[in-house]
Amino acid sequence: MAVFVGAVVQGSVGFGVGLVAVPMLTLLDPGVMPGAIQVVNLSLPVFTLVTEWRKVDWRGLGFALLGRLPGSAIGALIVVHVSIQAIGVFVGVMVLIAVIMTARAPSVTRNGPTITSAGFMSGITGTATGIGGPPLALVYQNAKGPQIRATLATFFFLSAAQSLAILAAVDRLPGQALLTGALLLAPMLLGFLVSGPVRRYVDTGKVRVAILAVAGVSAAVLIVQSLLR
Repeated sequence: MAVFVGAVVQGSVGFGVGLVAVPMLTLLDPGVMPGAIQVVNLSLPVFTLVTEWRKVDWRGLGFALLGRLPGSAIGALIVVHVSIQAIGVFVGVMVLIAVIMTARAPSVTRNGPTITSAGFMSGITGTATGIGGPPLALVYQNAKGPQIRATLATFFFLSAAQSLAILAAVDRLPGQALLTGALLLAPMLLGFLVSGPVRRYVDTGKVRVAILAVAGVSAAVLIVQSLLR
């Protein structure tokens, strides 16, 4: 259900599957994270790009990927050297910060340095937790919907492939994570199909506010559970 709802949001606004699904997946089975969500992150953008690939901001994408590579290396170190309990708290805190930042949506100048910085932060959080969308989405918040969705989709696809390779290289990609990710592709696809009709309502903020609330509550529960272990 979390992946389904996240796919509806991401299919509508360009990001969101990590915000909704990561807290629940980490809560249920931290051992499959972040590999399982990276399988979803690799697959979902393909459906967006089938229809909107012509709207990709290739220049901005280059800057984002430039920052993403070193950020991914730092994220991999976090996965290797931090306990599952600490990762749970870290994921929860990152989600709460992302929710607050996304809800407030401050204006950010879109240029080479800001996009590179967003890519760097996305690399850290994306590789360590599976949540890499908010930093880059904030930078692109003033762009048109198709450009946001197409650019983020391309970034997420390449980023997820990079993260999966890094996780495998540091021996943090168990077979169970890949299997779980594969099983989540069905609700992901269904969520993307449902996102089409609701896309026109996203700009009113109704769906967005509801999903941010769910993500915030899930993150809070995850933090509390991790601290009580």
